[in-house]
Amino acid sequence: MPTIPWTAGPAAGHSGEVTVMASEFKLRRLSQVPGFLRASLAIRKQALATGGAVGMSLRAAPLRRTFWTLSAWESRPALEALVGAEPHRSTMKRMRPAMEASVFTFWTTTGDRLPDWAEADRRIETQRRGTA
Repeated sequence: MPTIPWTAGPAAGHSGEVTVMASEFKLRRLSQVPGFLRASLAIRKQALATGGAVGMSLRAAPLRRTFWTLSAWESRPALEALVGAEPHRSTMKRMRPAMEASVFTFWTTTGDRLPDWAEADRRIETQRRGTA
């Protein structure tokens, strides 16, 4: 599956400080990939409709059972609003047992310096090694 490119959210063009989140999810079994992919696309749709979302991108390596997200938000509370709302909240709970590993990393930047996948990959790797 190719990367779903950066898609602007309702807060696109926000010029001040933004909160960035990058994540990596590795599933336990290949049979869990179709359900996780469907859930990811539903949450993507939710995120892009959430106030405060500057934008996001998704990547997947289904045969490696691995998925990544990269998103930017007007604020940390805007990101937390997504996490606490449906379908994100119940999807997290339902998918937690399927996870072999998850990595999350957060940082701030400005709206005119949005992240790319190279930066996200570097930060995820740093977080995975525990040297963030």
